[in-house]
Amino acid sequence: MRVSTLVLLAAGLALATRAVAAQEFHWKGKLAAGKTIEIKGVNGDVSAVAGSGDVEVTAVKHARRSDPDDVKIEVVPSEDGVTICAVYPSDGRRENTCEPGDHNHMNVRDNDVRVDFTVRVPAGVRFRGTTVNGGVEAANLSSDVDATTVNGSIRIATSGYAEARTVNGSIVASIGRATWSDALDFATVNGSITLDLPANLSTDVRASTVNGEIVTDFPLTVTGRLGPRRLNGTIGGGGRRLDLATVNGSIRLRKTS
Repeated sequence: MRVSTLVLLAAGLALATRAVAAQEFHWKGKLAAGKTIEIKGVNGDVSAVAGSGDVEVTAVKHARRSDPDDVKIEVVPSEDGVTICAVYPSDGRRENTCEPGDHNHMNVRDNDVRVDFTVRVPAGVRFRGTTVNGGVEAANLSSDVDATTVNGSIRIATSGYAEARTVNGSIVASIGRATWSDALDFATVNGSITLDLPANLSTDVRASTVNGEIVTDFPLTVTGRLGPRRLNGTIGGGGRRLDLATVNGSIRLRKTS
């Protein structure tokens, strides 16, 4: 009995040690202004902070049951920049891949490894952060930002442009430039959308919610019928599109000084 007890205690200690163990991955490289550092996770947060010189990426892997060694961190250079992914073991039917843009495939197959990414982004280098179960945050950047998750909130502060999409979470974004050429899209299902925008903003706004309200600090010329939960209108001279959509949450456009 005493030997069996010791074995059980040792096994429990090994499991506890494994549960709190963490593995780190580091990457550093130079990207020219206008290129993109793209991070793709599945389980875990993606955070970006302002940096200088090289782009620096740290990935920290945690697990309670699965083996962190089974999840590889892959670095894929492309014409647009560099894509870094957390690649989980394949399910035997379709290979998991790390590819730039929207082309990769990833199935975790009940693997509970969590990978948290932290990125230092120099001025002018675009940041794209994607995960599924986790939040995306970009703090005090001087570049354009594109953030996507499913179960998590998004927070962005940049002197450039930004876009953000989630399903279960709120979006809070501060955008420094008001001269984007393509449409900017902010969308969630269960959460609010709050945007801080430059005072000299000119844009065509399309905003909609089901359970919430739409509030704006900007004078706005309404196109068509004005409703409390749907709005089409123009701020300033218009000329560029801003799309905002949620189901359960409010939409707020705030004017920065």
